[in-house]
Amino acid sequence: MSKPIHQLMFIGGQLVVLLVVVLASIATGEANIPISQTPEIVRSGEGTEYFILTQIRLPRIILAFAVGGALSLSGTILQGVFRNPLVEPYTLGISGGAAFGVALAIVGGLHLTGHGYMLPLAGFSGAAVTIFMVGILGFLRGGADITRMLLIGVMISFVASSSMMFLMSVTTAENLHGIIFWIMGSLDEPNHHLIKVATITSIIGLAGSYLFVNQLNALQLGKNKATHLGINTTLSVRILFIVASLLTGVCVSVAGVIGFVGLAVPHIIRLMTGGDHRLLLVSSFLGGSIFLIACDILARTVISPNELPIGVITGIIGGFVFMIVLNKSRIQKEHHGK
Repeated sequence: MSKPIHQLMFIGGQLVVLLVVVLASIATGEANIPISQTPEIVRSGEGTEYFILTQIRLPRIILAFAVGGALSLSGTILQGVFRNPLVEPYTLGISGGAAFGVALAIVGGLHLTGHGYMLPLAGFSGAAVTIFMVGILGFLRGGADITRMLLIGVMISFVASSSMMFLMSVTTAENLHGIIFWIMGSLDEPNHHLIKVATITSIIGLAGSYLFVNQLNALQLGKNKATHLGINTTLSVRILFIVASLLTGVCVSVAGVIGFVGLAVPHIIRLMTGGDHRLLLVSSFLGGSIFLIACDILARTVISPNELPIGVITGIIGGFVFMIVLNKSRIQKEHHGK
């Protein structure tokens, strides 16, 4: 079987799995909605089930698709740029900056204004400041020192987290509850305009990343070899860093901190498909979407009628799956080496 056909079959399989988890998410919840009755419910245009379907579950599914895909895509891009499978979008301090921005807004009472836009705006502003600082300090002297960028991102993350802890220690119990709830992550976003922004941004990010497929593949050989192949590594690293960072910033500002998607999913998909970014980018996007939709189903049903924070589910499930896959990969390598 030729490689292009194998790649198409793999993507086709992911699309089938994505459809399955979407249908399961539609049907599953405190109020069960049979899939066979969904078309009739949509045509009716009224009733409790119609409201649940169109105003609660479908928006959550779309947001999970966008956020999961964008975070996984960001992780794939950053792991390719840094040539390090342990790098994820939050490693560069983006989540810490966003969390600090939200904490400032809540402590300052700004979350009570802005018609639901203030917290996402504060989160994105905090992420944008972090992106700017990491970018400026990492691109000093006209270069693109990716090791320095990584170290700067980790340090900024520590500073932002410590600053947020300080705010949490001096604020009221009500504000503290709001900050903790946001940090845990949630797909329960009532503002459909923000969901549209996240979805459009994720799709544009996926399409835009394909303009740099050759650069990402060349960077796997190292910056020096990529330069000898005619790749403008400094410009490519800068653009890819900005794309991945903006995707992460939008996701964090809308859904809060949802960990492990940008770390575990790209690594697992890379083990399954190899390092060719022509397949890896779209496969990681679909894999992240599938993973987050499935985790959302668990978050809504494990302790129903209550709901677990989505970040708790992604951390537990993603961590265990990641360790199992890494262990199997090590065993297979040792077996082939004998």
